[in-house]
Amino acid sequence: MPMREECKHFQSRTYASGEVARFCVLDLAPEAPWRCPANCPAYERRMADAGWAHGSLIEPAIEDEPEVPGPEAAHLLDEAEDIVNMVGPTLAAEVERERERRAATATSPWWRRWRRGR
Repeated sequence: MPMREECKHFQSRTYASGEVARFCVLDLAPEAPWRCPANCPAYERRMADAGWAHGSLIEPAIEDEPEVPGPEAAHLLDEAEDIVNMVGPTLAAEVERERERRAATATSPWWRRWRRGR
C-alpha cells in the first residue's frame, strides 16, 4: 500500500537541498517513503486537513523506488537508521563541547582572547 499521506502520523519534510523525507512518525512504515503496512494498527485519518486538496507545488515528487525487494529494502533502511541513531549522541556531544568552548571564550577577558588568537 502506498504511503497514506492522509494519515495523521505521516510527515513530509523538504530540506534546503531539495531532499524530501517522507516517513511515519511512529516508525511503523518499514518501507517508507514508498509504502505503509497494509493493515497498519495506528492508521488514523488526519482531521485537520481532511477533505482539502493539495496543489502540485506543495507535494514534491517521490523518488523512484529502488529495485531491491521490499523486505530487503526495509532491512537496509533499518541498518541505515541504526547508523544514524548510533552517530547522533556523538555528534550532539561534539556540538555541546563546541558551544561550551565558545561560551568560555566569550566570557574571558579580551587580552586572553587576543593572546589565543596569536
